[in-house]
Amino acid sequence: MLSLPTDRYLALKSAMMPRDTNHTGTIFGGVLLSHIDLAGAIGADHEIHAQGWPARMLVTVALNRVEFHRPVFVGDVVSYWTRVTKVGRTSITVHVSVEADREGQAHQLTEAEVVYVAVDAERIPRPIAPEA
Repeated sequence: MLSLPTDRYLALKSAMMPRDTNHTGTIFGGVLLSHIDLAGAIGADHEIHAQGWPARMLVTVALNRVEFHRPVFVGDVVSYWTRVTKVGRTSITVHVSVEADREGQAHQLTEAEVVYVAVDAERIPRPIAPEA
């Protein structure tokens, strides 16, 4: 039985580089959104596998409640932690928390809820978990 929300899972870790900056010298929000989407899909796939459910192709349908709490700087090593918060018939919702370790302390930078839908090769929605 799946207990929600799930435990935190480190889905992605990346170093922020000068190419990722905007005109103010901080990291573009769009770069973070791209990594959030990728991390969320990795976290969702991890939980699907952990439950023993069949592998599914996932497509993003929504990035909800994105909150940028602190700026991200060049040189930050950013961790993307995921937690599955909801599983519907064909959808899975993942909370993504973006953190950086600065001088030995974790700082939350950004967070978002991302919704994915499982689809088949024809992009038709399919159940996430086997039907009981």
